[in-house]
Amino acid sequence: MNQSLNKKALFYGSCFALITTGLSFSIRAGILTQLGDEFALSAEQLGHINSMWFYGFPISMIIGGLVYHSVGAKNIMRVAFVAHTLGVLLTVYADGYVSLLISMLFIGLGTGCTEAACNPMIADMYSGVKMNKMLNRFHMWFPGGIVLGAIISFIMTRLNLGWEAQMWVIMIPAITYAALFFGKAFPKPKVEGATSLLSNFKAMLSPLYIFLIICMALTAITEFGPGQWVEVILGSSGANPMVILALTAGLVTVGRFFAGPVVGKLGQTGVLLGGAIFAAVGIYLLSIVTGPMAYVAAVIWALGYCYFWPVMVGAVAQRVPLSSALGMSIIGAVGMFSSGIFQPIIGSWIDGSMAEYRSQGLTGNELELAAGQETLEKMISFPAILIVLFAILFFWQKNSKNTEAVKPA
Repeated sequence: MNQSLNKKALFYGSCFALITTGLSFSIRAGILTQLGDEFALSAEQLGHINSMWFYGFPISMIIGGLVYHSVGAKNIMRVAFVAHTLGVLLTVYADGYVSLLISMLFIGLGTGCTEAACNPMIADMYSGVKMNKMLNRFHMWFPGGIVLGAIISFIMTRLNLGWEAQMWVIMIPAITYAALFFGKAFPKPKVEGATSLLSNFKAMLSPLYIFLIICMALTAITEFGPGQWVEVILGSSGANPMVILALTAGLVTVGRFFAGPVVGKLGQTGVLLGGAIFAAVGIYLLSIVTGPMAYVAAVIWALGYCYFWPVMVGAVAQRVPLSSALGMSIIGAVGMFSSGIFQPIIGSWIDGSMAEYRSQGLTGNELELAAGQETLEKMISFPAILIVLFAILFFWQKNSKNTEAVKPA
């Protein structure tokens, strides 16, 4: 196979791997209520089940980043396929809370392996603005997978097909990416010294990298907080939660496809600062509106977090290049670890609000709406802090030499 076709196969395989991730995210969100009913689980317990996906992700990302140059992306993706497959099987045949925890951990491990292998691989295949463009086009398939998963979950639920059948759907893109990667030649690192773990660690001790790590923790929960709990939080808002999930994910998919000119015009730091502002406004509106206006609020929130993840990964590749695969893996791991920590906390917020409003005499949809909106109010603090941090980053990096390759036109 010639180099061009080989590169395309690797990129398309990466995209299908991320579609697998997106499907696991939205289908899990879509069946969350069913799992709670079938296994008699509280919202906090469901939060712990959710968190296992977010914990598995950073564990495999960190390990994958450490061994990327010695083991290789191909072998990391083999582990991803095994983990995804085990995760689906263990979920389908789960018999209670503990088995669901273990199954979601495996799916998270597969997802983390995908990021650990594919992010540095794409960064090594492309450079400069092209690298930012292709990273965004790769990451568009996470929300793209969410759209597909939300639609599939909605239709299968309406057809009274069980949650087990929905989980089997995840295996379709998983088998596809395994086939596309089979027999392909993977790229070598393009940054001199990037294969040295000592150089990686030294680069990661820089003030800029540490600052980006702090920002990543908040961007991830801004994106994944409302999205993972969409069925529970927005189920009584008068808008269909899975439609909101599909709408926001679809918008993010399109936005990331056109990320090249957006990042080229505003720069990485400008995109991040603008995103934080939109995300804060969007979550605030979600906390106060009902009915059709919830869709408008969701669109604003989606515009906010649209570029967070890929641009943060691109910022590490561009501005702290010697951190290499390990640096990109660690920052992604921090994002997911942050999300994992907050899942049971968000669940406890919901349980607490339910108890408070129930004591005030609220019941049914009125109770669920009040509790959901109060939880969203608490989530506004995440993007609000990011506005301050990204404003600092904007002026800090304004004249940096590492800004030149992604400098606004």
